[in-house]
Amino acid sequence: MFRDDLFAGKRVLVTGGGTGLGRMMAERLLSLGAAVEIWGRRGPVVEQTAAELNAIHPGRVASRVVDIKDPEAVEAAVAAIWAEGRPCTHLINNAAGNFVSRTEDLSPRGFHAIADIVFHGTFQVTQAVGKRWIKDGTGGAVLSVVVTWVRTGAPFVVPSAMSKAGIDAMTKSLAVEWGRHGIRLNAVAPGTIPTEGMFARLRPGEADPAERQAAANPMGRIGTPQDIGDIAAFLLSPIWINGETIALDGGQWLTGGGGFKDYLAWGDAEWAEAKARITARNQADKAQRSGTP
Repeated sequence: MFRDDLFAGKRVLVTGGGTGLGRMMAERLLSLGAAVEIWGRRGPVVEQTAAELNAIHPGRVASRVVDIKDPEAVEAAVAAIWAEGRPCTHLINNAAGNFVSRTEDLSPRGFHAIADIVFHGTFQVTQAVGKRWIKDGTGGAVLSVVVTWVRTGAPFVVPSAMSKAGIDAMTKSLAVEWGRHGIRLNAVAPGTIPTEGMFARLRPGEADPAERQAAANPMGRIGTPQDIGDIAAFLLSPIWINGETIALDGGQWLTGGGGFKDYLAWGDAEWAEAKARITARNQADKAQRSGTP
């Protein structure tokens, strides 16, 4: 579908690139000749991923521990990329967070846990990279991962829906503002592509959510790493598309908004159990970031 050297000589920064969709996209771009730098908050995870990918693509993968919620950390990390003589030519805004909750139960801390990564963090990385592309006169391309909920809204994931809608608006706005600088911005809204931790926070305790999601999809399947990798390569390639958000879900978004309406039947007991499962997963991830067993 693509030339093997399509991204030869290009350098792609992937936030949240240690696992999940970020890693899938990084792997596909590496196969097409790119060099990549993956960012994440969990040092052992991004380091291990970089080592595994370098074993296949020697010397083409770098990693960095960056919390994109921190604007000073973002600016320092992007400045370091340029100072090290390997400025990125492409950016994938993939880092995110999400969990299901009744909106009336959300604490300010819970809301900001999502909004500070998705809304603030994505803007901070995009601005830090974009202003350097403008100053250097090089142009560039940005791909942001959003959700189909930016079109429909979605119950029980309001912080994510609000934040991703902001990224969709940023994509359209900067496509116009920065197009004159040779910078393109597009977004992809993936459907169900199973990733590490996704079902633990969005379908806690459900026996086989992937099978149920496939059965409900118009095309009878869920997404694959090939799907997300190919759309990333397509939208980051030198193609005359700017300011678009592409749904990658087999038409699922057309069947109903958000995909969480079944939770309307839950009562206090079900929500308490879901919260306990999500909290346990979050604590495990936090321990991994701090390096404690």
